[in-house]
Amino acid sequence: MTARARPSTGRILALLGVGILGGLLSGLFGVGGGILMIPLLILLAGLDQRTAAATSLAAIVPTAIAGASTYAANGQIDLVAAALLALGGIGGSAIGSRLLRVLPIGVLRWAFIGLLLAVAVRMALVVPARADAADLDLPRILGFIALGLVIGIVSGLFGIGGGVIAVPALIAIFGIGDLTAKGTSLLMMIPTALAGTIGNARARLVDWTAVAIAGTGAVAASFAGVALAFLIPARLSGVIFAGLLLVSAVQLAVRAIRARRTPRD
Repeated sequence: MTARARPSTGRILALLGVGILGGLLSGLFGVGGGILMIPLLILLAGLDQRTAAATSLAAIVPTAIAGASTYAANGQIDLVAAALLALGGIGGSAIGSRLLRVLPIGVLRWAFIGLLLAVAVRMALVVPARADAADLDLPRILGFIALGLVIGIVSGLFGIGGGVIAVPALIAIFGIGDLTAKGTSLLMMIPTALAGTIGNARARLVDWTAVAIAGTGAVAASFAGVALAFLIPARLSGVIFAGLLLVSAVQLAVRAIRARRTPRD
């Protein structure tokens, strides 16, 4: 159900806060911000997992545009890699969006918690270097497309831009420097998130009022996030991000356990 009454002042402030935090993370870590926005949309704005995922994905589009533009202005984007990732991501996003509409809420909730934990461990272990973009050959080209397909499925299914998969993979597998990986990830997720949002909009899963409010805060905060990305050491950045993911996973796990004890969920 997407038709909603005019939001109260408290709800507007909550959505703005969610957007600001999501936008800050988007610019700082090269993610869409959905990895944190979804738990907060559930906990603070009262959305269910399905609506929160679809709404977050829609808000990611303008946020990613703002963040990618800032990274591009600083020469930290691999355009070829982003194009190849997007090529696989568009198809994968359509698959993920279909799964979002049919999978039970409980399955989505616990799968998302598992994703948070897996990425947190990976971000804590990877020590990126601030290097240039990787060289291209046929295996890498196919690898980028395959990675994009996986990212697209995750994006459409969980309502995130896919940066939580793209950034660690670009760093650990393809040897791309952390800043270039973040900029490339943001550019890649624009068409990927847009493709998933189109499917979600057709299914009437998107809360457009929440998108407008949270998206405004996210776009504004993304510029500050990019500035911080250039100031914070790569290792510290990864550890901080891992900690945030763990906190979000614990919060959602507690909510999921409580939900199982109440007949109305």
